[in-house]
Amino acid sequence: MKNFLAACVCVLALSTVVSAQGYDTLYKANKTYTVQMGLHRLYSMQRAEIVMLGNSITYGVNWVELMGRQNIANRGIGGDNTFGMLNRMEYVYLLQPKLCCMMAGINDIYAGIPVDTIFSNYKKIVAGLRSHGIIPVIQSTLFVSAKWKKAAENNPRVAQLNALLKRFAAGEQLDYVDINAHIAANGMLHDECTFDGIHLTAAGYGPWRIELEQVFKKYGL
Repeated sequence: MKNFLAACVCVLALSTVVSAQGYDTLYKANKTYTVQMGLHRLYSMQRAEIVMLGNSITYGVNWVELMGRQNIANRGIGGDNTFGMLNRMEYVYLLQPKLCCMMAGINDIYAGIPVDTIFSNYKKIVAGLRSHGIIPVIQSTLFVSAKWKKAAENNPRVAQLNALLKRFAAGEQLDYVDINAHIAANGMLHDECTFDGIHLTAAGYGPWRIELEQVFKKYGL
């Protein structure tokens, strides 16, 4: 529980250090990132058909138990952004999955990283996955609720990023999973789906599971 709480607050800490270093090295200030990278090197799992790639929102649930399957690996790291994910893609490739379901962007947005830069990083992640024969599944970047700081300021940037991702997915014939359609309205995350304004409760993960079950079924998983 202590480790999870530490992961949850990483977005707050990281947003204060942008002026001290470049966007592309921001993840290096994240102690949770260092700990989880060490664990990813230590883990015994050698193969997984599905990898969940993301930040603390992905990290915050046991995907094996949520999805009721053993062939899924959690590669979420609290506080991570798209630059950090690009830096650790080898730990996705090593598992040789069929699918990689990715969610990113909210930590980038709160760190002031331009939406165009986030989108560019997304495209690099997708290209890397495809070059390794892995099918990318793009999941919408989640809105925050009104009780999270600067929600009204940053949620429009979330919407802007998602519009780019949805259009990109359609052009590249990739799956785009719009989780916001089920757990948010009018550009705000539903209060019952979050315990702090950004991280999800069971009411948030439930609809996410249903959406993923359809995607996995499509690919015979």
